[in-house]
Amino acid sequence: MVYSDEILAIVPARSGSKSVPHKNIKMFAGKPLMAHSINQALESGIVSRVLLSTDSEEYARIGREFGAYVPFLRPASISGDNSTDLECFIHALEWLLKNEGKVPKLLIHLRPTCPNRKPSDIVKAVRLLENNPQWESIRSVVPSPDTPFKMWYRCDDGELKPVVESSIKEAHSSPRQFLPPTYLPNGNVDVIRTRTILEKGLIAGSCVGSMLMSELHDIDTHEQFAEAEQSFIWANGIPSNKTFVFDIDGVIASIVPTIDYALAGPITENISRVNRLYDAGNKIILFTARGTVTGINWSDITKKQMAEWGVKYHQLLFGKPASDYYIDDKMISLDTLAQLDKVI
Repeated sequence: MVYSDEILAIVPARSGSKSVPHKNIKMFAGKPLMAHSINQALESGIVSRVLLSTDSEEYARIGREFGAYVPFLRPASISGDNSTDLECFIHALEWLLKNEGKVPKLLIHLRPTCPNRKPSDIVKAVRLLENNPQWESIRSVVPSPDTPFKMWYRCDDGELKPVVESSIKEAHSSPRQFLPPTYLPNGNVDVIRTRTILEKGLIAGSCVGSMLMSELHDIDTHEQFAEAEQSFIWANGIPSNKTFVFDIDGVIASIVPTIDYALAGPITENISRVNRLYDAGNKIILFTARGTVTGINWSDITKKQMAEWGVKYHQLLFGKPASDYYIDDKMISLDTLAQLDKVI
């Protein structure tokens, strides 16, 4: 086996997505989804080539437009719902060996459905693997939202058995803070030593390193697509020339159980974020349900509060119907709004 010094990024992008049809080429923050992974790899400056493995001629054409190397179409036999990344990698590496006589020393796996990464994340992962020769691969991870120490298998007869065997007595019933922290791969960056794939038939190996990240976005549904796109956009700078509609109570003002809005106080961190959006050239509309239930005109008090709290806005609207839940396809969460704090 001839291993070159090449570092190859591979972007697997089959065309058969069921939950979001053709999600890999669906427009995401101004580009086809898979184009972000291709561009991030090229912009990292650390990869020799970015190979797009796809079963679609249309995907191949789009990939080439964004700078990917697409020397073949992946066979349908390894492009189905149950096909594995390992099959995809072996096929690509065997093609390179047959047609070029050598394979790269490192393979960077960039899932197009996990685009919320930066080129610097790719560089960091490669350097970590290079500096730890005992590792066969490295994976980006995030803190696990749920601890496996509290999880169970359910046997056919209904008996429960713990998923994790631990030296901690009845770990499943221990306070979470007493349990070891666990981590979940977020799918953003995997780097594998090619010999692990070709000589051992493994995609990770027995010794796996980690790179800690903060976000988990693996796109499999329309809702996840929209959430990841909003996070991606906000993580790359403050939007401008957009229209933002903000509720007042619970976003700008504290919730008052008695519905006496005169007693509400400012949520200063959110006001700061609203003002940053205003200063960036966005249109800010405040839309409130104040008075919908009580029938009281809260206009003067609300305007006075906004002025005293220093809220910058263009328009204040009343008449929003009071509701337990609001459903909106353009909704962003308060957590997404908080990403403004990360923008330099």
